[in-house]
Amino acid sequence: MTRRIVLVGLPGVGKSTVGAALAATLGVPFFDVDEVVREQTGETPAALLATVGEGAFRAAEADAVASVLARPGALVVATGGGAVETATTRELLAAERGVVLLFAPASVLVERIGDGGDRPLVAAPTVERLIALGEWRAPWYDEVADVEVEATGSIDEVVARITTLVGVS
Repeated sequence: MTRRIVLVGLPGVGKSTVGAALAATLGVPFFDVDEVVREQTGETPAALLATVGEGAFRAAEADAVASVLARPGALVVATGGGAVETATTRELLAAERGVVLLFAPASVLVERIGDGGDRPLVAAPTVERLIALGEWRAPWYDEVADVEVEATGSIDEVVARITTLVGVS
């Protein structure tokens, strides 16, 4: 069986970290959409946001998601937290059968993100700001996600929750 798993969720929830560990566990390729954006544009997502704005960044992100999902075979993909804001990306994600929404309390996300670092859309994050962002994106996450997995505890625990819920081992 070919298994494709796509991780979505708010910044700081662990999509990249969990995705890499999940791909290693399953023995399949891992793609981090932020890295694909960098490879395709020569700029980091943070640099694109600063130089061309969110609209152009979202278009580049949508292209990156499309190019990864066009690949045949098993894979694990970590999307950017806001990838679901783009309608064409939501359509692609809704067509997949292994979209996992990772979630964690906003206080955990703030702790993981710190001062926001290279995440300009959540610079100086606060619990309230992440809660509002989660509420804003919730309908889109619900639209594309097949399962929801709590992303607290160890990486191994989160990977085990995902493999159990999506039926892979």
